[in-house]
Amino acid sequence: MIMPVDALTKLMPNFLFILLRTGIVLMMLPFFSSRSFPAQFRIGIAVALALVLAPVVEFQVAKSAIPMVIIREIMFGMIFGLAARALFFAVDMAGHVMSSATGLSMATSFNPEMGPSTDISQLYSIFAMLICLAMDVHHDLISVLARSYEWLPAGTANVAGILSAGVSFTTKIFVIALKISAPVLIIMLISNILLGFVYRAVPQMNVFFVAQPVYLFIGFFTMMISLPVFAYVMGGYFNGIQDELGRVIGMMKG
Repeated sequence: MIMPVDALTKLMPNFLFILLRTGIVLMMLPFFSSRSFPAQFRIGIAVALALVLAPVVEFQVAKSAIPMVIIREIMFGMIFGLAARALFFAVDMAGHVMSSATGLSMATSFNPEMGPSTDISQLYSIFAMLICLAMDVHHDLISVLARSYEWLPAGTANVAGILSAGVSFTTKIFVIALKISAPVLIIMLISNILLGFVYRAVPQMNVFFVAQPVYLFIGFFTMMISLPVFAYVMGGYFNGIQDELGRVIGMMKG
């Protein structure tokens, strides 16, 4: 059944406002924002979501308030997308920290997700993305995005709340990165202390020459045995991502 022209005309503002939020969010969500994900599919998903939500989402926006609504929607989309990607930023940061601790920070390559990155960061990012897809987190993110219009209608986001939410999850990135990299950092600290004792006992030994292969072996071994812990920690964070995004949206209410 074809909708009347008048009905389509009334839905057009709804469609455009919804497309603004969904388009910005999808450009920043994990997996969907990847450069290996075709832009045509990303645009198609954003348009499809806007078409589905346009008939059921109500908008009461005065013409004089449209510029401010657009600004708030852009800010909301950016903060929502960054909050959803916070775990991946934390994984990338943890990879850099572990690379520096094990002496692998010089081995860098280009990561289409994060830009120039170390190989350890890319390896952990791949593991995190696989866990994300296996747990259907990308479906949960789309579900929260659709429900965000119920929790926070278009143009009602509080600017101060948006900034507060941004600071909140930015702080959380450092905490998660520290938790992920903690096993390697602790083991490498103990290794440094033990090598210091060895140097004091045998001053003739070139400790810098001996330390590098030791760091590599211990670092790789620690990362290998700590992967189940990494998967468990990431699974816990991914399980609670809907509640976390709901908390972020609640903060943006002001």
